[in-house]
Amino acid sequence: METPDQMREMFRMQRLLNERIGVHTDKMDEAQKAQWILNYCRAMNQELAELTDSVPWKWWAKYQKFDEQNARVEVVDLFHFLISAAQVLGMSADDVYQAYLKKNAVNFKRQDTGYTVKDETDSKHI
Repeated sequence: METPDQMREMFRMQRLLNERIGVHTDKMDEAQKAQWILNYCRAMNQELAELTDSVPWKWWAKYQKFDEQNARVEVVDLFHFLISAAQVLGMSADDVYQAYLKKNAVNFKRQDTGYTVKDETDSKHI
């Protein structure tokens, strides 16, 4: 049996989970899209806070330990919400991949040129 494309499979599974919850990203009007992007941003902010709490960030506290297993779970939680946000924007796994390739090239170009000046137009083609 052929292994499915992992990113496409994650997008498929997230769509099913969202629909089970009652969120149909492909049927949203502009106002609903804006609301759900905000919902997912808030959820990702919370997951980032939980990821942060997985590492000993309080330099003054001696009781903290690095919880790598929980950190991994929080990273996966971020993917759930990030994929959902991409789907609200009408992006497929292929769309995200193609945009990633283009943005990665921009980031390398920025590093090659020293990234001393902010160019507001260097990512407009993505």
